[in-house]
This record gives sequence, C-alpha cells and structure tokens, in this order.
Amino acid sequence: MTPMLLAVLQEAAHESGNAGPFSVNFGLIFWTWLVFIALLVVLSKFAWPAILKATEEREAKIRRQLGEAETMHGQAKTLLEEQRKLLAEAKSSAQSMLAEAKAAAEKERSHAIEKVKAEQDALMERARRDIAGERDRAIAELRREAVDLALGAASKVIGQRLDGAADRQIVLDYVAGVERSR
Repeated sequence: MTPMLLAVLQEAAHESGNAGPFSVNFGLIFWTWLVFIALLVVLSKFAWPAILKATEEREAKIRRQLGEAETMHGQAKTLLEEQRKLLAEAKSSAQSMLAEAKAAAEKERSHAIEKVKAEQDALMERARRDIAGERDRAIAELRREAVDLALGAASKVIGQRLDGAADRQIVLDYVAGVERSR
C-alpha cells in the first residue's frame, strides 16, 4: 500500500507544477499526514506491543544476569580470600619447616663437630700417652746404655769388671741426679 501511495503523491506533485523545495502543496501535506496517522495506528496496534514485550524481556534477562554476576562475584571474592589465607598458611608452614630444617641441620652440625672434637681429643690423648710411653722407654733404654757405657768405661779405667748391683745402683743414682739438675 505504501509504494502505491508514494506513486500517487509523486503524480500529484508533478501535476501541480510546483516542484520547488519551498513551495507548499496542501494535497501532499494531507496525504503525508494521512499516511503518518495510518502508520502510527498500525504500529501502535501490532509492532509496539511486540517491541515493548521484547524490550521488557531483555531488561529482565539483563537484571537476572546482573544478579547472577553479583552472586558469582561474591563467590569469587570468598574463594579468593580463602585462597589467600591458604597461601599465607602455606607460606608460614614452609617457613616454619625451613626454620626447623635449619635448626636440625645446625644441631646435627654441632653434634658432628662435638663428636669430631671428642675423637680428636681422644686421639691426641692417646698419642700423648704413646709418645710419653715411647719417651719413657727411650729414656730407660738410654739409661741402660749409659749405665753400660759408664760401667764399661769405668772398668777400663779401673781395670776390672764392674758388674755388681751396687755398682749399677750408684750409676743410676748419678744419672737421675743429672736429669734433675737440668
């Protein structure tokens, strides 16, 4: 119906001969208003209720989605806070475990050092005893040899053999006296 109406309006405009943009054509004005009112009635009867219904449904859907988004946002905040707490607990747990491991390592290290030091002290004491024993044996051996040499030298000087225990005791006393005087 609209294309026919436009064609009629165009013919009316050509017949009147006034085709200027500022010329007033009352026939054209009448038909324009008639088409506008008819279109307004048809749209208000059929199209606007459908458009309003679709708009209201869309608005309700958006509201529902916003509510769901707020709910999910709240849940996400809660989960994020829980995750932060768990992360903080895990960090503190890891730090305490690390501190415990360091303390245990330090304790083990000090225990090992003490053990090595005790073994070293024992070894040094045993070495000192061995050295003292060897020194005492060497001194005793030197004394015997010194006594034997002294007796040998004295027997050559005197010309007789000095073997007696009394002679040996005299020499031992003399050597002991010499050691004390050092």
